Amino acid sequence: QVQLVESGGGFVQAGGSLRLSCAASGRTFSSYAMGWFRQAPGKEREFVAAITWRGLRTYYADSVKGRFTISRDNAKNTVLLQMNSLKPEDTAVYYCAADTSLPTIRGDTTTPPDYWGQGTQVTVSS
Repeated sequence: QVQLVESGGGFVQAGGSLRLSCAASGRTFSSYAMGWFRQAPGKEREFVAAITWRGLRTYYADSVKGRFTISRDNAKNTVLLQMNSLKPEDTAVYYCAADTSLPTIRGDTTTPPDYWGQGTQVTVSS
């Protein structure tokens, strides 16, 4: 079992930055690939970024590539999402997710990740 708690969301003007944090419980954090997803009002949930078990590889949606950076600290059981050059279209609820399967955490399968946080709101004004 893994419990995930996000923090760091908020309100920011376009061009600004936010850093989201996801704190994970459990002793097997390094066994999970981690990812961030988001869901805007009236839209389906979409993949944002993923990171492999030891943080050696990262993956991004085209819409955030070059602006967002995902990282993890297995000693602290945390995963971060640094978001720069934010745009109004980045407005959404952002969710941290964990799964042992990398394709799943990258959103490449129809099966959703096993574990989710409660979500944190990010609002970007124009």
